[in-house]
Amino acid sequence: MPAIHLYLASASPRRRQLLRQIGIAHRLLPVAVDETPLPAESPAAYVARLALAKARTGARTLGRRQPLPVLGADTTVVVDDAMLGKPRDRDEGLTMLARLSGREHRVLSAVALATPARDAVKVQESRVRFRELSPAERTAYWDSGEPLDKAGGYAVQGRAAAFIAELHGSYSGVMGLPLFETAELLREFGVHPR
Repeated sequence: MPAIHLYLASASPRRRQLLRQIGIAHRLLPVAVDETPLPAESPAAYVARLALAKARTGARTLGRRQPLPVLGADTTVVVDDAMLGKPRDRDEGLTMLARLSGREHRVLSAVALATPARDAVKVQESRVRFRELSPAERTAYWDSGEPLDKAGGYAVQGRAAAFIAELHGSYSGVMGLPLFETAELLREFGVHPR
């Protein structure tokens, strides 16, 4: 088996793809953390806390016998100061798409690395503006199945790319793992692609 650089505390195929893109071999280590926002918690604090919780939980699971870091990540979409997570059902998904239609929103993505000895986190913010979406477009997009497990109910790397009039920030961050910030953290932890 080839050497790995880290463990990924996520089952997200998008995060796996992005790590492979920058040459980081990894092994999956899915973890469960409570994703309930804390009272008056800002979106940036929320994604940072969850990314760290995932990475720390993974590092505790592995224990001191494993020196490789664990990467945790979290992403949220923010519009009107409200965080839009993954839609629970069709009605919520269509409501999210209607809310994003013709407007700018923020996407906050956090990445964290943890070992039993230390941890660190970085947060990246992007601004995305959707063009106006008709009710028929929103329904067709929902019915494609793509929005089901995506923060804000859309995938920048999928069909929703046709909705995006502007994106300021990190494409990979909107996708779920900001690669610039990830690479910075990896260097801080002495992890380099082979």
